[in-house]
Amino acid sequence: MSWFKQVTSRKKAVLAQMAIGPMEALARKCTQKWPDPNALDHVLQEGLQTLPYCHLMYAVDVNGMLISSNVQSRQVDPSLRHRSLSGRPFMNNTLPFQGLTLSQVYISQFNLQPCITAMCVVRPDERVLGFIAADFQVDHLPEQDTQPSAPAWTQYRGDPAIRSTLFMQTRSHSAMDQRLDEVLAIIADMMQERGIFHAKIHFSSSRISVWTVEDPYCYQIHPLDELIDADRMLVYAKRPYTDRAQVPQESVAPVLNQLKVLRDADENIYLRSASFNLINGMVGLTFSCDGSLYINYEEFLSKDISFWFGKTTVTDSSDDSSQLKR
Repeated sequence: MSWFKQVTSRKKAVLAQMAIGPMEALARKCTQKWPDPNALDHVLQEGLQTLPYCHLMYAVDVNGMLISSNVQSRQVDPSLRHRSLSGRPFMNNTLPFQGLTLSQVYISQFNLQPCITAMCVVRPDERVLGFIAADFQVDHLPEQDTQPSAPAWTQYRGDPAIRSTLFMQTRSHSAMDQRLDEVLAIIADMMQERGIFHAKIHFSSSRISVWTVEDPYCYQIHPLDELIDADRMLVYAKRPYTDRAQVPQESVAPVLNQLKVLRDADENIYLRSASFNLINGMVGLTFSCDGSLYINYEEFLSKDISFWFGKTTVTDSSDDSSQLKR
C-alpha cells in the first residue's frame, strides 16, 4: 500500500472509530422520532454535541430524500426538507446496513469546504428507515502523524514514443560521466556530512538539485562546475547527520555506487537521472526508456545487475576507483 493510501486509510479509520459509537446511539434514538421531522431535528441537534469536529447533521430516507432539517449546534434550517440528495457523493457509496460508512472527500454544497460524510443506518428491526449523516470539515479534523513507512517498489511507464525508438539511439557521454567517481564522492560527502537530505542527479545534463535539512522548502541547482568547486564547502558547512534519516550513514555511499553501475551498464538502456532521499529511504530511478521506478534503499542495494538488465556483464564500473569513500 502506498504512503498516500496508508495516510488516508489511517485518518478515515480514526474518524470512523470516533464516530461509530455516538452515531449508532443516535440512530437508535432516531427510530422513535423518524415520522416527526421536528422531533428528529431535536434529536440530531442533541446528538451533534457527542460528535467532536462534526459541524452538520441531517437524516435521509432510503431514496436519498432529506427528511430532517440541516442541523447545526446553534441553528436548524428546515428550508431544504424533502430535497433529493441522491446525487451527492456520500450517497454514491454502498450505504451501510450496519455500522457506518465514510465518503470520499468532496466539496460541500453547504459551505463550499472540503468535507467527509459519515453515514449510519437507522433500522428498528429488519426494516431500513433511512440514514443519519454527519459532515466533518476536513480542515478542522485533528492532525495525525503522517510519517511515511518504508516505501514499496513502484514503477511507472514513460512516453511510448521514447520506448519505441529506444534501440535507435545510444548514450552520449556527458561531462558528468567523465568525472562520475568524483561527483558521486562529493554527493556522498554532502549527504553524510553537510546537511543534504535529498539529491536528484541529472547525469545527462550534468547537474544536481539538492534539498537541505535547514531549508527543506527550497532547493538549489548546481551545474557540474559548481559541484566540483571546493568552494561549495563555504555554502554547505559541516552538519551532523540528520536524526530523521531512515538510511544509515554508512549506506549512503553504497547506494550512490550502485547508481554508477546502472548508468554505465548498457549503451541503450541506462540511468538518465536518479534521486535519493535519506528521510524516507526512497531511491528514484529514471531510465533512457523513460520508465521510472521508486524503491526503498535496502531493496535497491539487494538487487544485482542481472535484476535490472537480465545479464551479469557490465562495462567497467566495478573497479576499486568507483567505490565511494567517506
